[in-house]
Amino acid sequence: MQPRDPDELLRAVTFDAQGLVPAIAQDALTGEVRMLAYMNREALEQTVRTGVATFWSRSRSALWVKGETSGHTLSVQEVLLDCDGDCVLLQVDPRGPTCHTGAPSCFYRAWSPGGWAEGARPLAEVDALWATLDARRGDPAASGRSYTRQLLDAGVRRIGEKLREEADELARAIDGEADERVASEAADVVFHALVALVSRGVRWRSVLAVLAKRRGVSGLVEKASRSATGA
Repeated sequence: MQPRDPDELLRAVTFDAQGLVPAIAQDALTGEVRMLAYMNREALEQTVRTGVATFWSRSRSALWVKGETSGHTLSVQEVLLDCDGDCVLLQVDPRGPTCHTGAPSCFYRAWSPGGWAEGARPLAEVDALWATLDARRGDPAASGRSYTRQLLDAGVRRIGEKLREEADELARAIDGEADERVASEAADVVFHALVALVSRGVRWRSVLAVLAKRRGVSGLVEKASRSATGA
């Protein structure tokens, strides 16, 4: 985020009686909610000026830069307000885990009627799937009960064959099959593409970063630029 005069933003924010506004930090690439804290005017102004998430500690009555000690800072890409201006959403690029416990997100405890589960992550579906597949890579004992692990054990050549097979099935479905079939085949392609990424140790986040760089760029221009550089 480029430093700029925050006065226009500050005028749009509705601070509460204590001069505070809740601020949610969300991963700009994955959409994962990383944390919630509070800002006063000074914290919001400093965040905009420096591009690093800065909050107000209600317990210490002091400003604090997230990650100032640990190095796990939140680089702010964009600031959004809700319809009433009484909640701030920070789109961030997190450097390392965000929670003081070492978890990626502070929202790692999931409740359901069946009870509590630790280690949860508020991820979008594809990100959650990638995390599950990556966990399979680190679990050799899963070979006998996991299709993913069997693919990983078979190696990149077999994974490539499956990916080409699934892509062909999707192409044929698009050519004349029902929408439900198209969605199903597309899901198979996404799944096997993620397995391929995991097999190479390429993070899904890296793919999202490439897409983010291409946002707003004509596909023709982007392809031409790759041709010019020999990429």
